[in-house]
Amino acid sequence: MAQDGILQRALRLGADGPDRGAEWDRHRAHGGEHLAGHADAGTTIERLAESRVAAQLRGFGPLGILALLVVTLVGNYPVAPLGGILALLWVRWSRTPWREIGFVRPRSWTRDLAVGIAFGMAFKLLMKAVVMPLFGTPPINPAYHYLTGNPAALPGAVYLLIAGGGFGEEVVFRGFLFERFGKLFGSSVGAMAGIVLLTAGLFALAHYPDQGLPGVEQAAITGLAFGTIFAVTGRIWIPMFAHAAFDLTALAFIYWNLESAVAHLIFR
Repeated sequence: MAQDGILQRALRLGADGPDRGAEWDRHRAHGGEHLAGHADAGTTIERLAESRVAAQLRGFGPLGILALLVVTLVGNYPVAPLGGILALLWVRWSRTPWREIGFVRPRSWTRDLAVGIAFGMAFKLLMKAVVMPLFGTPPINPAYHYLTGNPAALPGAVYLLIAGGGFGEEVVFRGFLFERFGKLFGSSVGAMAGIVLLTAGLFALAHYPDQGLPGVEQAAITGLAFGTIFAVTGRIWIPMFAHAAFDLTALAFIYWNLESAVAHLIFR
């Protein structure tokens, strides 16, 4: 009798076993669906949060204004081109199209490079020989006179002028600020003219701490020129190349002690 009872229980367990196993599989699958649902919900929440931050960065609320001030005021301190890098991070985090800051593929890289370099060099010569003497600017730039005949200082100066000036300042004062002010004032001819003036003024003020009033005067004029090119073309490459060539030509004048000679080419 005892053996019969044991046998019957074994048979019942054997008969119920597949059903219980199937039920366990269903519970496990249902739990997996719950986990997947939670993962999808987490991803959706994360994307919504990122979209919200992006919208705030593009806007002119507290976060948008903070980003505008930080990118503009940082400049090349403590290292070049920190301001330009922050501007590019803003573009990425705010999900702003790259074309909005002038990063548009040119029809010809060679042409833009050649035009930019030629314009930048000629523009610097014009400024040094004609325009700045009319303002009564001293021929020697005291802020950078230490570079005269100083080969040890050349690598750092070249890096600063290309990375900080040609790249960083153009990304900030032309690309980034044109996009920001364009959202505020629009894209009409009058609005663009105002943006060119406004960004040139900010660009000029950024040069006051190390170059004083002569630096402000020169930067105001160059800011108007580079800003006009950017406003007309919508591309940042020619202003970048021209700015770097302008600064490197100035460095050549200083290094070879030609500042005074060039400044007196026209006006003795």
